[in-house]
Amino acid sequence: MTRSRVDAVGIADYHVGMASPATLPNPAQAPPPADPQAIRACLTQTLAAEFDHEWQVVLDLVKQSQNLSKLHSMLQKWRHIAYQEMRDPGSYYRMLAKVEQIQRSGGNPDGVPFEQMQTLIRDRQDRA
Repeated sequence: MTRSRVDAVGIADYHVGMASPATLPNPAQAPPPADPQAIRACLTQTLAAEFDHEWQVVLDLVKQSQNLSKLHSMLQKWRHIAYQEMRDPGSYYRMLAKVEQIQRSGGNPDGVPFEQMQTLIRDRQDRA
């Protein structure tokens, strides 16, 4: 603290250097709205191309059926993909690679047998 002056009644006028407020981390981004332009804006170029292709296919189906439910489902699916990609870029393609690995091998090499998982759950419940 540094004292800059004393006023007429003897009360000091102090000038104190103030620290900047701490920068808080950005809160988790919200998922994009169920709007094709908003969703597309969150995607990589490669994923946007996949979105565009599926968008055209679904629009053709909607035109034929005159039922918007497939369009709403498609937008919800891509909304989740866009949100996951915003939080963890590359997660969609990692998931597809994992699916392919499981389909090829017939099982999940990183998986745990069901009985072992049940035992783990019981043990954790007992500790709680």
